[in-house]
Amino acid sequence: MSQTIQTAPNLDSTATATDDRVKYGEREIENAQLITFPNPRPGRIYTISVVLPEFTCKCPFSGYPDFATMHVSYVPNDRIIELKAIKLYINSYRDQYISHEEVTNKILDDLVAACDPLEMTIKGDFQPRGNVHMVVEVKHVKAS
Repeated sequence: MSQTIQTAPNLDSTATATDDRVKYGEREIENAQLITFPNPRPGRIYTISVVLPEFTCKCPFSGYPDFATMHVSYVPNDRIIELKAIKLYINSYRDQYISHEEVTNKILDDLVAACDPLEMTIKGDFQPRGNVHMVVEVKHVKAS
């Protein structure tokens, strides 16, 4: 009995971390857009919660990496953000020099602009560094 082994397309076993070629994941992150789709239950009040435990960015002062779990919770209006779009958007911060406070507020601003929710809360729970644990929570409530 012969066995067929499938390999990933365009995978070069000689590729290294210093390779100049753009990897497919990096290309997806670079080209990502916050895609939305119609709320299947408009008029019903319900909460969508998304936990993103692998958030990273860089400290704008030291350049050291910052790690966080981002919690996104929102009450949708007419549009819902597609999950892969959120994942790619969040991953786009990996190499950005940005403070905890600014990144948490920027994520809120961008997600609100994408889906215009009734309410949204973003909580950035940053891993301790130098014996300091930072949690930043920002909220949006749609004006009535």
